[in-house]
Amino acid sequence: MTETPVVHIVDDDDAMRHSLEWLLKPLGLEVKTYASAASFLSNHDRDRVACLVTDVRMPGMSGLELHEALAKAGSTMPVIVITGHGDVPMAVRAMRAGAIDFIEKPLNNQLLIERIHEALRLARARRDEAGQIAPIRARFSALTAREREVACLVAAGRQNKMIAHELGISLKTVEIHRHNAMDKMGATTGADLARMLTLAGAI
Repeated sequence: MTETPVVHIVDDDDAMRHSLEWLLKPLGLEVKTYASAASFLSNHDRDRVACLVTDVRMPGMSGLELHEALAKAGSTMPVIVITGHGDVPMAVRAMRAGAIDFIEKPLNNQLLIERIHEALRLARARRDEAGQIAPIRARFSALTAREREVACLVAAGRQNKMIAHELGISLKTVEIHRHNAMDKMGATTGADLARMLTLAGAI
């Protein structure tokens, strides 16, 4: 069964929260609303495919501060920032923090819907990628220190002879470590191994 994606709305304006909920629910999206950044931080489900639509100016933590706090905590949830007081410095700050868009009120409903769908596609892609990364990292961790060295050099495009020279070991030893590393990683080619190690952040 396909999981219904969630759109989190954080805005201290009751009318805006209700308006966005009314706009988005008929699209088959689950909508959760919060009157403050603190309420969102203490209640949202981190494991769902979701995006965040947040106002900038709110009592307590602002929308931009909320976004920056999520980024600092390692969240990959796509964020759309909205405001009735837009200016260039705010836009720059939001985009530098990784927001996928910065939209001024009054909102263009069609534009917002398009951006939300884009954000949810990105959220799904990020979760799928994260699901691949954990097992790849586990397999990489299971390699011996020498197998890791050889694997990284293979992924970088080095030939066996070059690896042997660089590491000061015999060609036969390189071949053995290469075979073992490829087998343990489940890689069939050097390019396949490079993709895995790139995803895992090993190279």
